[in-house]
Amino acid sequence: MRANRGSLKLIMVVVVCVGTCASVMGQRTVDKMVATVNAGARTEMITYSDLIWQLSLQPNTPIDNPTSDDLNRAMRLLIDQRLILQEAEKLPTIAPTPKEIIEARDELAKNFASQAELQERLRKVGLTSEKLDEILENRLKMEKYLDFRFRNFVVISDKEVSDYYTDVFVPRFRNRFPDRIVPSFAERKVEIQRRLNEAKIESDTDAFLDTARERAEIVILSQI
Repeated sequence: MRANRGSLKLIMVVVVCVGTCASVMGQRTVDKMVATVNAGARTEMITYSDLIWQLSLQPNTPIDNPTSDDLNRAMRLLIDQRLILQEAEKLPTIAPTPKEIIEARDELAKNFASQAELQERLRKVGLTSEKLDEILENRLKMEKYLDFRFRNFVVISDKEVSDYYTDVFVPRFRNRFPDRIVPSFAERKVEIQRRLNEAKIESDTDAFLDTARERAEIVILSQI
């Protein structure tokens, strides 16, 4: 990861001298900065609270005593999100509507056993309703940007679909269900095309992120 030495020294001084304060469950604590990300637009901080908030939105992930592995996975995810978001904000037309944010809240709640469970997790980590809306708004911006940049331009040929059916789908189906009749190509064409579309989008997104990480200034300020 590249970083300007002078900038890094300045960042480290700021980390030593200044703490971002956050209120969690009624107690004032110092919110440690763990990383900075600059994809060319601006330098953004990632704090320990950002990591905990990310974990709180993931079902069945411990938030009382998070593991180092969970925290590092959250940090890698947030770094990628910052990279995408800085690109997404170059397209102001993709800003989500209030209705879309409400719908995103509803979809998030479906990932948990109950609305009460989600609310309790948010309360534990001090994630306010306003901050949650901001997080969901940013997620929607990223989704719209990725759709604009990749999904709208994915082209899967009939030959690719046919080859996948013959070379991948049929052998797998026969291996899993040796006593069943293999579905016809016509029956599985739409499903295979959708699968190939998603795989292409995922591949293009990974390539985009690899390039973005290489070009960006990403500085890890604290081991977690």
